[in-house]
Amino acid sequence: MTHPQYILTLSCLDQRGIVHRVSGLLADSGCNIIDSAQFGDAQSRLFFMRVHFSAEEGATSEAVLRERFTELGTGLQMSWELHDAFKKPRMMILVSRIGHCLNDLLFRHKSGLLPVEIPAIVSNHPDFYQLAASYNIPFHHLPLAAGASADAKRNQEQRILEIAHDSQVDLVVLARYMQILSPGMCDALKGRAINIHHSFLPSFKGAKPYYQAHERGVKLIGATAHFVTGDLDEGPIIEQGVERVDHSMGPETLTAIGRDVECVVLARAVKWFVEHRILLNGYKTVIFN
Repeated sequence: MTHPQYILTLSCLDQRGIVHRVSGLLADSGCNIIDSAQFGDAQSRLFFMRVHFSAEEGATSEAVLRERFTELGTGLQMSWELHDAFKKPRMMILVSRIGHCLNDLLFRHKSGLLPVEIPAIVSNHPDFYQLAASYNIPFHHLPLAAGASADAKRNQEQRILEIAHDSQVDLVVLARYMQILSPGMCDALKGRAINIHHSFLPSFKGAKPYYQAHERGVKLIGATAHFVTGDLDEGPIIEQGVERVDHSMGPETLTAIGRDVECVVLARAVKWFVEHRILLNGYKTVIFN
């Protein structure tokens, strides 16, 4: 018989005895810790913790566990979340006309490397409906013409949020979705939307970043996965990756290398999110990997 397993994440002001109190609560509740990680930030004076544990035979119910953590959290002024470790989060993917990140995420999902459910793919172009169909995933084409009015953009975003709500989505991934989200949509998706940016932020912005990089003779190219906020490309960074390049490589080669980096960086960020390894620390992140 497989015992229920949970992942607890928490943050609060750093103080003596937090680990002792959390582990003691779990032990008194009949739970066994499988893995635990913690970090105290000397600058923010905040303490962060992730605990993966199982509820052994005769352990208290999830409802009682939540009551006990609520009491502990109140006393320590703690922010905390408790997740079923066996439940796969539901992820919706937004994409435009560049599909390498979409294709990579779908393959990792299908092969079992990415523990998620994907109930919907949304795009402002129809290009990838056949790819979505090959994975038996619903594809929603929500066109948005160049220079569309504010009302048209608002209506399109509202439809995206409706799909996310109806699909009970936990995470929205912008897999090279080439639309700037409105402040209202960023607020609606706060803490559960991840974007992949085609460079180290903030650098070489625009439609052809690798051509700009090539013109400047860069020796490193990279990608950045970050949370989406109302400040364009300024959200908390989750992961970054780099590859070394040289003068012999043309812009097409840089583009191909860069896209490989984007796929790996985005996949790592998504995996850490669905495994509840990311905690926000102001404008930064704490990653327990």
